[in-house]
Amino acid sequence: MVSTAESARQAPNLGGKIRALRQRLKRTLDETATAAGISKPFLSQVERGLATPSLTSLAGIAHALGVQLQYFVDTPSEERTVRRAEQLRFFSFAGSANLFARLTSSSVGSQLESLLVKLPAGQKKASEVTTHAGEEFVYLIEGELQLTLEGKTFSLRTGDSAHYESTVPHSWANTGSVETTLLWVGSPRLF
Repeated sequence: MVSTAESARQAPNLGGKIRALRQRLKRTLDETATAAGISKPFLSQVERGLATPSLTSLAGIAHALGVQLQYFVDTPSEERTVRRAEQLRFFSFAGSANLFARLTSSSVGSQLESLLVKLPAGQKKASEVTTHAGEEFVYLIEGELQLTLEGKTFSLRTGDSAHYESTVPHSWANTGSVETTLLWVGSPRLF
């Protein structure tokens, strides 16, 4: 059970998170309150830390702002927020020589995923051509990469980056003589 004093300390933080998200989404108090099924004055009080919403009201606010309820109630923890270098574990997929390591936690509803990818030297053929919803960003830490987008190939070297829509057919290959390491950031998907 949360004490009244503890609830009062949490409310301003909760209200601030609600207000910050609402403003980032460029939604008015009125629009958000209507979509959440609560009154505009009540939402204003919640945002200012003067009222604490019930779980039902908070679920309505979360739905109105397009996030999961956990967005407002979860507090940062090292397990969900920080990835330590010594805990980095590489994995691969059947039929692929590429290695992948998650740099972000895989939480439900996450809008962003980040991977460290290692491609062995001298790949003769590109990875499978894929498309999916979202965007991708690639930064070459070391090595070379042949990035093919809609049939056009770009040669990237250490320090180069690329940003593209994931709906565009795309593939990678390391045709160089050394292992390539890159940072991949994008919309969560299955490889």
